[in-house]
Amino acid sequence: MSARTLPLLFLNLGGEMLYILDQRLRAQSIPGEKARKDEWTDVDRKRVMNDIITTMFNKKFMEELFKPQDLYSKKALRTVYDRLAHASIMRLNQASMDKLYDLMTMAFKYQVLLCPRPRDILLVTFNHLDAIKDFISDSPGILNQVDETFRRLIETYNCLSDGEFQLIRQTLLIFFQDMHIRVSIFLKDKVQNSNGRFVLPISGPVPWGTEVPGLIRIFSHKGVEVKRAEFTTAGNYVTPQREGSFELYGDRVLKLGTNMYSVTRPVETQMSGSSKTLTSQAKENIAPNPLAKEELNFLARLLGGLDIQKPAGGETGFRLNLFTTDEEEEHAAQTRPEELSYKVINIEATQEPGRRAELSRILGELEVAEPRPGSAEKGEDLLALMDGL
Repeated sequence: MSARTLPLLFLNLGGEMLYILDQRLRAQSIPGEKARKDEWTDVDRKRVMNDIITTMFNKKFMEELFKPQDLYSKKALRTVYDRLAHASIMRLNQASMDKLYDLMTMAFKYQVLLCPRPRDILLVTFNHLDAIKDFISDSPGILNQVDETFRRLIETYNCLSDGEFQLIRQTLLIFFQDMHIRVSIFLKDKVQNSNGRFVLPISGPVPWGTEVPGLIRIFSHKGVEVKRAEFTTAGNYVTPQREGSFELYGDRVLKLGTNMYSVTRPVETQMSGSSKTLTSQAKENIAPNPLAKEELNFLARLLGGLDIQKPAGGETGFRLNLFTTDEEEEHAAQTRPEELSYKVINIEATQEPGRRAELSRILGELEVAEPRPGSAEKGEDLLALMDGL
């Protein structure tokens, strides 16, 4: 397992989360001069995006994230994203948050599978960060935070060998290997089968630095070419025109990691039948986990760097529903396999100096931003924000 995988996993999943939220919030925004006090406006959308991105790229948070460390469980990472999604005035119920996380993970899994070469995972990350910079282009302070993370990525990863990137890719694939959630976009584009597994193409550009298959060269023991043989391939391959830029600014060439929600289209998620069977057979052991303490320390370091404020007056902010109706959301929460619900974990561990010992207490002390006056009344209007996702 690579100790350099966590930052790439976190940033790419975070980018996908921002794509989904931005697309649906834009679809429901009303011009400010026409909006009533209880209606969602573009100003509200920008506030949500700015709050989440500010929290996501917090300097201390990034410093902890980039320290060499192994990946932890899906539940641990999911807890971090739950706090990020609630870093502003939005509120998501358990089922809606599960659905959002499903969309995030399956999109990035598909991107990792399709990367022409392991090093291109970095280009996918750059595509996500380029798009995030567009979200906050009119906020110089937040933009500087993202640029600082960009520079840290370049400094950390540009010097890695191809073998190290291959290890990173394998670590990511191991993390995603048991996740087979069906997503309507992928099903309609015929890149995902009904069992939730992806269909990999046998045509298209070959990795940069390689040649189109179809020619065999035979060399002598002195390294001199002595014979050539051609063969027919099943796919239609082409040579890429140029390599994507690994600099702060530049053409990434690779399109993986760009915003697939830029065009409004319905996105449904559903557990495949085989996935339900497999996950029910692979339930986590309820016995004490020897890695619990290490995972707790990981979360304490990460979540301890999040600067999130508590809402005043007991206001809960906007309620966000990723389902068509409340009944559908409730049904999804009841029927989802327990091991995929990512409920808050309560871990008892020996307290170390400077670190909080109980995860539940750590999460309980994290606070959320204060909604502006009148925001609570918008909750009902926001029930339809994620309609179609």
